[in-house]
Amino acid sequence: MVTLRALEPDDLEFLFQLENDPALWAVSDVLPAPISRHALREYLRHAAASLAEAGQMRLIITSEEKLPVGTLDLFDYSVLHQRAGVGITVLAAARRRGYAQAALAALLPYARQGLQLHQLYCTVAADNGPSLSLFKKAGFRRVGVRQDWLRKNTATGWVNAVELQLILSEEG
Repeated sequence: MVTLRALEPDDLEFLFQLENDPALWAVSDVLPAPISRHALREYLRHAAASLAEAGQMRLIITSEEKLPVGTLDLFDYSVLHQRAGVGITVLAAARRRGYAQAALAALLPYARQGLQLHQLYCTVAADNGPSLSLFKKAGFRRVGVRQDWLRKNTATGWVNAVELQLILSEEG
């Protein structure tokens, strides 16, 4: 059974591996660069802040064996509008095993009842078929496309971004 849990100090090496995967830098909104263990250690020291305090929350996705396989992020949280963005990252070696789908399924009731959110949204590169499929299977609806929104890992390459949204009150 896949579970979501809070960050722990023991997650340092896992986060170091995940954050320093160049293949994942293109889906991030930060400049592509390696991150140090020191910076991650500092991040973990302050990661206990609540979603309301920090405006974001990172959860660890664990496998049936309780090993970390990915992260689920809530970000851009708005208490007034009761919404948050959602992003999921899974280690390359753990992809295509249903971890992201199970993590998203676990998130939805928590977002609805525990966090009292009205909606979740995400932005996915138009050429990221697996992520588009993941969010659509979870009930997210395509609400728009931003042209040339995401820069690819090339000097001149751009890709459209698909905006998806899930109104949680419409969920069963």
